[in-house]
Amino acid sequence: MIRDKSFYRTFFSLALALALQNLLTHGVNMMDTLMLGRYSQQAMSGVSLCNQIQFLLQMLVVGAGEGVVVLGSQYWGQDRLEPIPHIIGVALRCGVALAAALFIAVSVFPMGILRLLSSDEAVIAQGAAYFRIIRWTYILFTVTNILAASLRSVGVVRIGYVISFSTLCINVGLNWLLIYGRLGFPELGVRGAAVATLVSRTVELGIVAYYLKFREKKLDLTGRKLAFPDKSYRGDYFRVCAPVLVNQAMWGVAQMVQTGILGHLGGDATAANALAVQLFQVLSVICYGAASAAAILVGKTVGAGQRERLRPLVNTLQALFIAIGLASGGAILLAGRPLLALMGGSLTGPARALAKQFIAILALCTVGTAYQMACDNGIIRGGGDTAFSARMNLISMWLIVVPLAAMAAFWWKLPAAAVFFLLKWDQLYKIIPVAIRLHSFKWVRSVTRPNENLNEN
Repeated sequence: MIRDKSFYRTFFSLALALALQNLLTHGVNMMDTLMLGRYSQQAMSGVSLCNQIQFLLQMLVVGAGEGVVVLGSQYWGQDRLEPIPHIIGVALRCGVALAAALFIAVSVFPMGILRLLSSDEAVIAQGAAYFRIIRWTYILFTVTNILAASLRSVGVVRIGYVISFSTLCINVGLNWLLIYGRLGFPELGVRGAAVATLVSRTVELGIVAYYLKFREKKLDLTGRKLAFPDKSYRGDYFRVCAPVLVNQAMWGVAQMVQTGILGHLGGDATAANALAVQLFQVLSVICYGAASAAAILVGKTVGAGQRERLRPLVNTLQALFIAIGLASGGAILLAGRPLLALMGGSLTGPARALAKQFIAILALCTVGTAYQMACDNGIIRGGGDTAFSARMNLISMWLIVVPLAAMAAFWWKLPAAAVFFLLKWDQLYKIIPVAIRLHSFKWVRSVTRPNENLNEN
């Protein structure tokens, strides 16, 4: 175990800053869910279906950004920042292309996508109204978050939660005005929530652009470097990023499939899932912040060639992940009752009962998430092995989780809570393969170029 107090200060400052950013980012969707839930259960359920596309986009953007984080943190560890702007430029092109593809899909097949996720026509109608506006946020969200990830790769994290805090404040204020029709504004329901999110996404992109133009000093980013990156870095970027993108895409699609399975069990299951998952996303942010912090610290250590420091670093991080998981699981369990109280009488009795059961299941699974996800996405991926996670999740999600849950729902006709558990229990059993891989130390790989091979425009 590491006993140097400065390590813990560095780790927790990074983890908490990144957790706060994630909290504020998820807070936008959480406030949409809560405020629309008080408006009507159908509106909340419809938006929760659309948020599955947003979640898929978020997973793809994380994948595109992780290529920058893994490469950038190792170059940072070597005190070589010159290649990073070119890598960011490649990542932006990749991310914008993915966002544009989702924009086209939602524009051309909105009803088809929604019917894959639910059989309730009233819920689908609410989702279609939300889709017509929210699709315009996809590219804005992508550019903002890849730029924020690029700053995170060199330890600049404060701007991330400044951006997210501004987004949350604007979104909540406009939600109050436009969902319910306050202070003379029209009552727009789900369309009001979509407009609020579009405005807040536009503002956050403006903030990050201003910061990069006038305040950022480490990377010296310019529009020319981002628009015309050195093409020789494409191979480096995609070699690192491609497995992560595949993994994130599989995960995003799998979450849509899971929502579809629950959605075809009825509107009460959809509403309960929307509430439980939003609560999990908000209160598990420290788990994801710890994983991101670990990726930066491990990547910097590997890049600096200090491999003798890895074993105590890994031991220390594992202990921290377990403690964080226990605390996060307890917080989710305790927060369930107040959350349901906030919903007032807008939820049906069966939906409320299912939400309690779903929250209890997520509280248990969060302990596993905090350990295996952080070890996998933080330590192993930060150390240069970006392919392990894709292989493991391909087998886990598509050969175990989805088939078993689908059979439980449609063949065995098990209760919704049992189906929900089978959709989430991978967070527990994946501890075994992750721990085996972690302690093999076969994930330690340098992904940067030697100094003499740098090629700049």
